[in-house]
Amino acid sequence: MIYQHAVKWLKTQQKKASGEGYRFSWFDWCCLWYPPGWLVLFNRHWQHYHADPDGWNWVEYGLFLVPGGFYLALLNRWLRLGCRSPRQEVDEYNPEYQKAFREEILAPIVQYYFQAELQQINNLPPQSPVIVVMNHAGMCFPWDFITLGYLLSKVRDWEVQPLASETLFQHPWVSWWLPPKWSEVLGAVRAKRGDFEKAIASLTPEANAQGKTLLYAPEGVRGPLKGWSQRYQLQKFDVSFMQMSDRYHIPILPVVCIGSESLHPWTINLKKLQRLFKLPFLPISPLMMVLLIFPSMGVWAMRTRLHYFIQPVQKVNSVQGRTATYKQVQQLREKLQIQIIALLNQDLSHAEAQRRRE
Repeated sequence: MIYQHAVKWLKTQQKKASGEGYRFSWFDWCCLWYPPGWLVLFNRHWQHYHADPDGWNWVEYGLFLVPGGFYLALLNRWLRLGCRSPRQEVDEYNPEYQKAFREEILAPIVQYYFQAELQQINNLPPQSPVIVVMNHAGMCFPWDFITLGYLLSKVRDWEVQPLASETLFQHPWVSWWLPPKWSEVLGAVRAKRGDFEKAIASLTPEANAQGKTLLYAPEGVRGPLKGWSQRYQLQKFDVSFMQMSDRYHIPILPVVCIGSESLHPWTINLKKLQRLFKLPFLPISPLMMVLLIFPSMGVWAMRTRLHYFIQPVQKVNSVQGRTATYKQVQQLREKLQIQIIALLNQDLSHAEAQRRRE
């Protein structure tokens, strides 16, 4: 149970804290094991470190936890703010807050809920920067990315900045769900060509980028969009990460994630509704009824084991022309697809062998 493991984690954290940092109350414990409460934890942690007069209050947090209460909380907050949206003032990446959020909120979720593990750690380079590329899926809050960032930070003490869909920055729904500029402060980089290149340029030796790295999904939103019927089938890769790697001489670290497809299983994407609401994807599944009753569960995901298999570092061969670059990208995609199939077959073989022993 996440609660039993988290109690041990809390005792360790309290010994380290010495009265500093964010410390769990009984209410936080309720939110940790109760899925609609994860959004409460995110916001309460933010409010501990940042002045946020426009944020959610205690009455509204309580409403999050009852069926349909989120809508009342949203109405109450909107009226309380004078019928306007929350102000968004803080917007700079803060590595100290990223570290606090990682150790105080993500740790119990990643370790005991997703039971996340890094495999083949010997392939991790001793130093950064690198561009970490990974298959992306789940059609939900990007827990596969967030979890990998946490694990890399824990193992190598890297500052990991993920490239994220613009929806996480500016969509009206997100501006009400999460604290103002939450994604930016935690280090997310907008998935736009200019912002991507600026982030890559900041990793060069001239920028004194030791200890920093960028996390990138070459499938983009095509990964989550494919839905449950095409799980673990890699979609078309963008070529931009390969071009940037060549231009700025930053090696690529491929990672294969197994388990991410089960973060929101049995999903299909309704494209017309997705476009209507201007979302990167709109997942429809048996779980959607629960999400309509508890909208705060939008940052939650199904419990699944997230296993990450680190592949050998790949240095890009300098090439001329988009066609040659595309060929290299396609070769990497095929290599990762073969690895995914091999790992899935290996899991099936282990499961079959276990059934026979039983």
